[in-house]
Amino acid sequence: MSPADQPMVHWIQAFLEAQAAELDAATNTQLAYARDLKDFAAWLERRPAHFADAAQSHVEAYLIDCEAIGLARATRARRLSAIKQLYRFAFEEGWRADNPAIRIAGPGREKRLPKTLSVEEVDRLLAAARTTPRDAVRNTCLVELLYATGMRVSELVSLPVAATRGDPRMLLVRGKGGKERMVPLSQGARAAVAEWLVARDAAEAAAQARGKAASRFLFPSHGKDGHLTRHRFFTLIKEIAVLGGVSPEKVTPHTLRHAFATHLLEGGADLRSIQTLLGHADVGTTEIYTHVLDARLRALVLDHHPLVQPRDTDP
Repeated sequence: MSPADQPMVHWIQAFLEAQAAELDAATNTQLAYARDLKDFAAWLERRPAHFADAAQSHVEAYLIDCEAIGLARATRARRLSAIKQLYRFAFEEGWRADNPAIRIAGPGREKRLPKTLSVEEVDRLLAAARTTPRDAVRNTCLVELLYATGMRVSELVSLPVAATRGDPRMLLVRGKGGKERMVPLSQGARAAVAEWLVARDAAEAAAQARGKAASRFLFPSHGKDGHLTRHRFFTLIKEIAVLGGVSPEKVTPHTLRHAFATHLLEGGADLRSIQTLLGHADVGTTEIYTHVLDARLRALVLDHHPLVQPRDTDP
C-alpha cells in the first residue's frame, strides 16, 4: 500500500514512533505533537485532502483558520512546527518528494516576561507549606525542592527516591529528552528532604506490610503513574498560596522556577550557570531573565537616583 493510501493516523503514528526512537522525545512533547497533527488531519479531511497531497496553500489556509478561531500565537507556532517535522520525516522516508511547509515562516512566538515572585512571597509560601492541614512535611519538601533547584514540575514529581538517599549535596535530575543535569541542594532543602524521607519510608513500610509494592518515587501516589501528578501539585501550590496570603493567580509551579532563576540573577549568578541549572538547551531561552532584571533595575534607578528626584531650589 502506497503512503497516499495509508490513513493519516498511520503517518502520525509512524512519525511519533520515529521521534521516540531517534530523539527520545519526552512524553508531553509526543502528546502535543499527536494533538496538533490530528487536528491538522481532521482539517484536511474536511477539504478533502491528505498529508500525501496537501500543498503549501493548505498549510497556510489551516494556519489562517487557527488564527480565526482565536488560537494563541504560541499555539499556532507549535502546530506549524509539528507539521514541518511531520513532512520532514515524510520526505526522509520517501513518502513525499517535498516539504510543503518548509517555506512558511509562521507567526513566531510572543516574547513575554515570565511571571515571578519576590523573595518575601516565596518565604510566605514556604511558611504556609509548613502549616498545611494535611501532609505538611511532604508539602514543605515539595516547595523547598522546587525553589532550591528550579526544577520543572514534571521533574520534581517524578524524582526517584534513590536520588535523595544519603543526604546528597547535589541532586541528579533527568530533564527533557532524557538529558541529565546536577543541581545543588540548599541546607533548607536537604533538611526538608531528610524529614520527608522519614515520614515517607514509614508510610511505605506500612503499605508493604499490607501487601503493596514498594514505590521508587520520592513522592509516591496510588495513581497510574505511581507518583504525585503535575495536576495535583498545581492545585496544591494554589492552596498553599491562599494559606500564605499570596495571590493564587501569581503562583504556579512554573513561577517558582522563574523565581529561582530571577533571584539567582539578582544575586550575581551568570547566565551560563543559570542555563545549566535550569536545563535549557540554548542560553537564548535563559536570557529572558535579564529582561526581568532590567525592568527591576530601571525601576530602582527611577525611584532612587538623585538626578531623577525633585530638588529644592533656592528662592
